[in-house]
This record gives sequence, C-alpha cells and structure tokens, in this order.
Amino acid sequence: MTDTVQLPLWLFILILLFAAVTALSHFLLPSVRWFFRLRLERAVKRLNKRLKRPIEPFKLARRHDMIQRLIYDPEVTKEIVNYAHSNKVPENVAFEKARDYAREIVPSFSAFAYFSFGIRLTRLLANSVYRIETADSNDATFDTIPDDATVVFVMNHRSNMDYVLVTYLAARDSALSYAVGEWARVWPLSWLIKSLGAYFIRRRSRGNLYRKVLARYVQMATAGGVNQAFYPEGGLSLTGKLQPPKMGLMSYLVEGFDPDDNRDVVFVPVAINYDRVLEDLVLIAADKRGDRRFGARITVVVGFILRKLWQRLTRQETRFGTAAVAFGEPLSLRGAGPAASVEDLSEELMARIARTMPVLAVPVICRVLLQDAPVSHDQLIAQAQAVFDAVPQGNRVVRSVSMADDLKRAITGLEDRKLIEKSSTHWHVLPGQEPVLQFYANSIGHFFEGDAAGAK
Repeated sequence: MTDTVQLPLWLFILILLFAAVTALSHFLLPSVRWFFRLRLERAVKRLNKRLKRPIEPFKLARRHDMIQRLIYDPEVTKEIVNYAHSNKVPENVAFEKARDYAREIVPSFSAFAYFSFGIRLTRLLANSVYRIETADSNDATFDTIPDDATVVFVMNHRSNMDYVLVTYLAARDSALSYAVGEWARVWPLSWLIKSLGAYFIRRRSRGNLYRKVLARYVQMATAGGVNQAFYPEGGLSLTGKLQPPKMGLMSYLVEGFDPDDNRDVVFVPVAINYDRVLEDLVLIAADKRGDRRFGARITVVVGFILRKLWQRLTRQETRFGTAAVAFGEPLSLRGAGPAASVEDLSEELMARIARTMPVLAVPVICRVLLQDAPVSHDQLIAQAQAVFDAVPQGNRVVRSVSMADDLKRAITGLEDRKLIEKSSTHWHVLPGQEPVLQFYANSIGHFFEGDAAGAK
C-alpha cells in the first residue's frame, strides 16, 4: 500500500486533468449554475414589473427540459411510432430523429441577451436605417387586449428589417418569439437568434413527424402564454403587394386552441411599409426570374449592419427614409367561435393588414409618376397630395403640415438612386427603372383597386 508508483509525466498530467474536470462538473458547476440561475430569476422578476405582459415561465424553462417535454408528448410519441412503421426503421431511430427536430426548433431564450443586448441593437439599427413612424392608435390597440391572453402578431413581410422594427416597438410591452426560416441557421447568427427566443422552421419540409414536432411546440408555447410573431405570407413579397396567406402556423394555432381554456389567443394584424426596402433589387430580380433564390450573402448583411452602426455612432446621416408600423384591429380566437375556419381567419387577418397599411411619400410619388410622367414639379406635388387625400386619414404617415417637405425628400431620394430624372421642367422615370417604382407603388395599390386610372 505504501509502495511508490512511477508514472510518465504526460500520464500524471492527464490524470490530474480528468480529476479536475470531474470535480468541476460534479461539485463546482452545479453551484455556479445555481448562483447564476438565482440572479437571473431575480433580474427577470424586476423586469416583469415594468413589462405590460410579463415573461411567462414557459419561455424561461431550460431548453433541455423543453426538448424532453416535447419529444415525450403523447401526440409526438404516436407520430414517432407511425414514422417507424411507415419507413420500416426501429422506433429508437425514429425517436432520435424527433429529438433532432426538437433540438433544431426549440430556442434557448435568454432574457439577458434579449433585453440587454438584443433590444439595444435593434433600437440602434432601426434608427440608423430609418425614421420610424408608428400609428397614433398603436398603444390604444395593444392596451385593449386582456392581460392573460397570448398575443400573436401577424405581419406582412416586406423586408428582413421587419423583425428589427417590430421587436424594437414591442420591447417595452413584452418579449416576442419569432418563426424564422433557414436563412437564420447560419452560425453565429443562429446562436444569437435562438437566444432571442426565435424558433426555426424548415419551409420545404413536408414530413409528418417534423410537422407534428413543430405543431406541438407552437401549441405548447401558445398555451404557455409566449407572445409570438409570424408572417402569414410565408416569405418576402417579391412584388411589393400583399401575398395570399399560407395556412401552416395558423392551422397549428387554431387546432391547438382549447376554447374552455382560461387563456385566449388574440391576433394583432401588423402592417409595415417602407420608403425604401433594403432588398428591393434582389426581390425584383427574383420575381423576374420566377424563383425565390436570393443572392445576398451573410457577409454582405453583416458588413452592411456594421457600416450603418459605425455611421450612426459617428453622427453621419444614414437613413433611407421612413419605415412605418401600424397595428390593426385585434382578432380574438375565442371570439371568432369554433365555426371559424383557418382559411377564413387567415383571409380576415390579411384584410385587416391591408386596411391598416401605412401610406408613405415614396409609394405615392411612384404611383403618380407611373400614371402621368412626364409631369412638372408642381403637378407632381399636387397629384401626390390628391393621392393622400384619397386614402383614409388614419393611414397617412405624411402629415399635412410637413407634406411638402416630405414629398420633396422622397423625390430627392428617388433621384439620388437614379430612378427618376428631371429634364427641363418635367420629371420622368429613367428607362428600365419602371419595375422598381412599381414595386413601391404596389404597396398601396389595394387602396385604388376600383380606380380605372391605375398605374400603367
């Protein structure tokens, strides 16, 4: 027992490392995790006092626990058995596939990342790129929703900046959980997005097992009071128009709703419009080709964000015009009744988005020029004012007292982009740029569908 044992130095160091790792994992790390978990719970408790809709316990659950709960859900377990039978594989193989799907979908929400880092970044980025305008009725609309209801923001999809704008505007009321596509699965963007509470969706996956895992996660989150946001159009609009709704996520929400549950689900239509969409040329090119392949690389996107943030920090003018966000009339799922179909609910929400759509200066100028160019400057201003007069007062982002300045700024912006030009005393569209102007005019075209003098 007291004999000396000689070991090579490398083996002795290896034994020490294993002993240190074991001690760390069994004795120190649990205490450290408990310490930081306690501090986090206290911070969230303080944060919930200033939020109109506090963060629910479901959103703060550990990711591992949420994955376990999801894959052992009775409906998911039943689908695992069906998958194994139909694909002639062992059930444990099907179970591991379901676990992989759950790991891919379930976010790892961090209240610290969301409210300390994410919100500051979105606020800085949004104000660096646009002048932000909101409808005067937004706060009143949001305040009418019962405190115990799960809020689901249903938005039209014009740009990837939509995520930034709505997160920024909703930050003082609640934390949102987004459904995001494959574009966000690029590291390190995927880690950041999951820490902000977003969950990934495979747009092209049609397998029953995947759909069941996704459906049950959405339904569990909704029942747990997690406020969410999604795009019924399913993807970015290539034409600037509102697109027909897709039923995927909406069907999960409706199918999982229990009318006898105390928690209602309230859909809030959100209409978003821009003086300039950052991806406009990419979207127009994709529409012309007839596909949805976007050529923008992640390095280009990150470079653009860093450049804008630097320009903002150095007090340079960086903004591309106005971005406007307006909340429409909320729709209660319980109030809609059991007879309401997914199709009817989707169409009604898209109609409410259309009725709420903000009308900005650039889309108005584009509409006038597509109708009547060449046109003198005074005529252009007069006809633009007539377009604003023709839309409901609540949809006008441009105010009467500043209309002339806003229209002049919009004209200058289009001229700087070399989309329009002034020859002698008249404005006209430069050859080949009509699709770009049409893209912006389409965003408000539904207000004039009965107008015989539509855009050429």
